[in-house]
Amino acid sequence: MAWDEWEQLKAGAAERQPTQMRLNQLPPEPGGSGGGGRQGDLEVHQKDLAAIGDAAFELHQNFERVSDHARAASQKAAGGLASQGFALGRALDHVASRWVDQSRSLLDATAHISNHLDYSQGAHAGDEVHIAGTISSISTLDTGFNERKGA
Repeated sequence: MAWDEWEQLKAGAAERQPTQMRLNQLPPEPGGSGGGGRQGDLEVHQKDLAAIGDAAFELHQNFERVSDHARAASQKAAGGLASQGFALGRALDHVASRWVDQSRSLLDATAHISNHLDYSQGAHAGDEVHIAGTISSISTLDTGFNERKGA
């Protein structure tokens, strides 16, 4: 392709479309659910995510301490009842064992939530830096193209 032909194609494209960057999107849909006339997707702010992560961390810390106390007290009571010949001792020991399993599940879930939100916050901050760098690089390229063209 000759350079002149390339310049003609660029000029034709510029006439058909605006020269500034444009994001493709769908037009907003009328209506929507909920009151207040708000439209759009679910909106979450970093502050909200940080609060959820902090609450999950706090729940993890407090529940770990309290659940250990409940487990120890239940196992001690189960041992005392079993040593006295009560069948209830074995049943209480079974409940305490199930408590340990369920507690671990809750602790794992709260740790996962807290860790994931901490990771997401860092990842999104890195994405913002990357996007800002990319956008500024595009304007640098545009300047270079304009200089070459003689504009």
